[in-house]
Formats: sequence, structure tokens, C-alpha cells
Amino acid sequence: MKRNINVVSLTQTPIEEQQIELVERKCIGHPDSIADGVAEAVSRALCCEYETYCDAVLHHNTDQGEVVAGASIPSFGGGKIVRPIYLLLTGRATKHFEGHVIPTDAVSVEAARKYLAETLPTLNMERDVIVDCRMGDGSTDLCDVFKTCGQNLVPRANDTSFGVGHAPFSEVEQIILAMDKEITETLRPKHPMIGYDIKIMGLRNGDKMTFTIASAMVDRYCSSIDDYVNMTAVMSEKLQSVAGKYTSRKVEVAVNTADDIANNSLFLTVNGTSAEMGDDGSVGRGNRINGLITPNRPMSMEAASGKNPINHIGKIYNLLATEIAQEACMKVDGITEMYVRLLSQIGKPIDHPLVASVQIIPEKGVDFKAVSRDVEEIVNDRLSNISSITERVIKGELKTF
Repeated sequence: MKRNINVVSLTQTPIEEQQIELVERKCIGHPDSIADGVAEAVSRALCCEYETYCDAVLHHNTDQGEVVAGASIPSFGGGKIVRPIYLLLTGRATKHFEGHVIPTDAVSVEAARKYLAETLPTLNMERDVIVDCRMGDGSTDLCDVFKTCGQNLVPRANDTSFGVGHAPFSEVEQIILAMDKEITETLRPKHPMIGYDIKIMGLRNGDKMTFTIASAMVDRYCSSIDDYVNMTAVMSEKLQSVAGKYTSRKVEVAVNTADDIANNSLFLTVNGTSAEMGDDGSVGRGNRINGLITPNRPMSMEAASGKNPINHIGKIYNLLATEIAQEACMKVDGITEMYVRLLSQIGKPIDHPLVASVQIIPEKGVDFKAVSRDVEEIVNDRLSNISSITERVIKGELKTF
């Protein structure tokens, strides 16, 4: 059956030529990112449990988790937690299969605690966090839609929903992802004072870029206000250098602008996350699957983390749409910008969306018919191999936030 693929030319000012561009990233220790990461870790653990004991991934969605903030008293040289972070795991999971009970709650709690221990190694897992599971059984009607899975048949969509993706990334988008990588791979290993809860907000106003960084600091590695101030200066200098690798525009980097040094009001934490001191988190309230929040671009409101990777469009189509856009921009000449929207119809095979809509801002003078033909071929091929998304998600090879 021929797929409904629609490729059109888009008349729109490219992102790099627009006056204002906003881009945000909530890094790994932000409460919303903690919620996303735990939800995805739980889903992957359930997939492995189901495959091991049932020879198929059973219906589940763990995308309803909440991080309820604790309370702490940070202090130079090391403070204390006075009320632990409370993590609530909710959602749905299949708990019975062919007469056997599947220990979904135990698997979920173990996966959540393992993820937290690896992601926030400053946490005392016995004292600083409580993980509670209140997961319900899978919805009967959605379990019925799920039954084709594991039978060498293309899964049927669990919902009428859509996924979106865009490419290529703008300079601001690239810089923010590069800044996060610099912090994670270079700065934090060298300077453990830098915490895990970091938010990067980028603004481009014409040819000037301003990056505002909010970074938690870990008090046990900070002996004084001077240490703290020096570390914000190090971050500012290093991240300014990162930005310079991606743009010739004017760049300004500001770190922890809410600090009131004179009154000793600082972003100082015990464990490097604001989740310990009043900031809650929810699955789906942070980054989209490309790791960014991009109000200048089309976005889906789906919480991709924790959704099952077999037939949940909110996860699969967002990942696939983004990969299609990135692949097309890499392989097909003549594309300035590209936007992909995939729409499902509940109960229909996921490899045949109701529409695969592609909008392209072509370069001037390009043969758009040739571009359209090549892009349609890529879309068709990726839809034909849509199961690869599922496989890579279960292996942890694809990020959802």
C-alpha cells in the first residue's frame, strides 16, 4: 500500500534570518529532566523484563512520574538534607501474563534508584531520596491494540497523534547542546563543584547572542564565596569559548544572574540539584526529544519519556520525524530548512501514517522536484524500517529528552 507522503515547498523566513530566536535546555539534573530520565529508565527496564520472561514487550506507559522537592540546608564545605526528595512512579504496566505475576513495581523502583544513583552520584540513596511506585494495570482497549506486537506484524498505533522534527539545527541550538556536552564531559569532571541541575537559555537578537546559565553548585566542594564566584567565572569563560566555535556573531555568557553575593544568596546546593530545595519536576515538562525547547520551531507537547517504544506514537513518531529531517538535510543538497510532521490514526499500522508531511525551505535556484523526490524516498525508507526505532530505544541508544 502506497504511503501518503506530502512534500511541499515552504515560504518562510529561515530561522537564522529571523530577528529573535529563543532556545532552552534543561540539563540532566533539572527536576523535569530527572523525571524524564527516570520514566525512560523504568520503561527500558520493563521492556527487558517482559522480553526475558514473556518473549515480547507487553503494554506499558510510565510517562506520569513526579518529582516532589525536598528541603535542604546547604553550607560551604557541606550542608545537609532535612527532607528527602520524593519520587512518585505512576502510569500503567501489564502485571499479569498467561497466569504469571510480573513484578513490575519492584522492577520499576530498582530501575529508578539505579538511574538516580548513576545520574546524581552526589545523592545518598539511603537518606536523600524516596522512590514510591503507584503504577496501575494497562488499559484493556490499548492492550488489545498492542496484541499484534511480537507476532511479526507491524504494530498498530495506540493513539491518533503526531510527531514533529526539524533540521538543520541553528547556531544557537548547536551551541546550547555543545555547552551541555562541555559541562558534562570536561568541566564537571575537573570541577566537581559544578552541579547537575543546569538550565541554559539562549537568545539571539539579530547578530547578538546571550546565553543565560543557571548552575547549581555542590556545597561540599565549595569552601567559600570566593570559590563560588571563581567557579562561575570559569564556567562563563569556558562556555564563551565553546560558543565561538559555532558562530562569528557577538556572544555574551552570564552565569547565575540571580545571585546576590552581598547577601550570601547563591545557587548553592547539597547534591547539585534544586529538587532537594523546593523545585518539583514532571515528565514531559522539559526538553523535547532533540534535547531542546525551541519556541521558534514546531513542537509536539507529547511526553516521550516513559511511553512504550512499540506502538506509542508520542515517542516513536517524534524520534522518527527528527531523524528523517536530520538524514535528509545531510544527504540531500538544496535544503535550507526542513520540517517533518507524522500523523497516526489509532489502530492503523504505524508504518503507514495518515500523512507524512514534509515542509522544505529550498535554497534559491534548486531543482525542487529532484529535492522532493529524494526526500520522499528517505521518508518512505525510514517508515519501512520503523521497527529500528523501537530496538534502539530499548537498548538505550536514543535519547528522549
